[in-house]
Amino acid sequence: MFDKDTLVSVIVPVYNTEPYLAQCLDSILAQTHRRLEVVVLDDGSTDGSPAIMDAYAARDDRVCVIHKRNEGYGATCNRGLREASGDWVAIVEPDDWIEPAMYGRMLAFAGTLNGRIDVVKTPYWRIIDADTPEQLKLNCSYRRRVRPPRQPFSIEEAPRLLTHHPSIWSALYRRGFLEEFGIAFHEIPGAGWADNPFLIDTLCQARGIAYLDEPFYCYREETDEKFAASTRANPMLAFDRWQDMCDSLERIGVADEGVWRAHASRGFTYLSGVLASVGANRDDVREAMTAMFSRMDPNLVLTDSRIPPECRRLFCETMGLPAPKTHPLRYAGRLVGEGLYTLANTSPAFTLRQTKRFLRNRQARDKA
Repeated sequence: MFDKDTLVSVIVPVYNTEPYLAQCLDSILAQTHRRLEVVVLDDGSTDGSPAIMDAYAARDDRVCVIHKRNEGYGATCNRGLREASGDWVAIVEPDDWIEPAMYGRMLAFAGTLNGRIDVVKTPYWRIIDADTPEQLKLNCSYRRRVRPPRQPFSIEEAPRLLTHHPSIWSALYRRGFLEEFGIAFHEIPGAGWADNPFLIDTLCQARGIAYLDEPFYCYREETDEKFAASTRANPMLAFDRWQDMCDSLERIGVADEGVWRAHASRGFTYLSGVLASVGANRDDVREAMTAMFSRMDPNLVLTDSRIPPECRRLFCETMGLPAPKTHPLRYAGRLVGEGLYTLANTSPAFTLRQTKRFLRNRQARDKA
């Protein structure tokens, strides 16, 4: 189950990523764990991606290529899950790459543990300003912060994993577990943040999660400008996916307060991005915000020190609740701690950049 003969199925959903695809496939085929099944799915690409994947399949029999009509990220990943035959399943997005030891180290680590393991999870590398002279390779925001009391563990013992980027690709999933619970992606048009509900459906149903605090996956992060432009184009996307995650939590029957706190915290993170990009004067944004707040437990929101005071005030104003008690010094102390963590985990220049982003988002929330 965790040795050199373990078959890992790597799903690569491709849509028009010609400039990056060779780097991605090279990194997968260079894995020190050699027993791989690489399922590359062409989601109706109109660039040179199909020719690249066909060339790789012609020279390495571990690569299987499927050409299909355009259906979106979720439907394409689901086709990959149906085609996969490995003991474990991984996902690699075609504009990213992975370091050679990724699957070997993850399997070896899991092999040292006792008990059922459904998911093996790691942090990842953030590639900032990729393919420019200013490119940075930085730790993600949960490295060195996930400290479960035991291994393997359940998500209730480390709900922090639910507050950050879904990063579903920095993990291995036991195929039998996915099939047992009927776990699949929501088939949303385009990319559609289909990774959001998949995060909940996997981590919140896993009976055993193994966490190796070592990054291997290199995530080519979009620029702030691109993120803002995509948010302006579809500000409802973040709200819709948060609601989908909420639906999953309720369907699974999650009652743990830590998990629901984490989900509420994610909601305020998404809201901050929307307010910073489009403001709060649009009726659809106000309606979506109110709908999101109505599914949050006021007690969890008002007692969570991770949620900024201005967000709690906005929550109370929107929901017709009394103004919340604020503890500026306590929150200021948390911000200092967050800044020190970011400084130690990344770089001074990036810490300054993140501070500027936080202040912009805070100004947008204050105006809401």
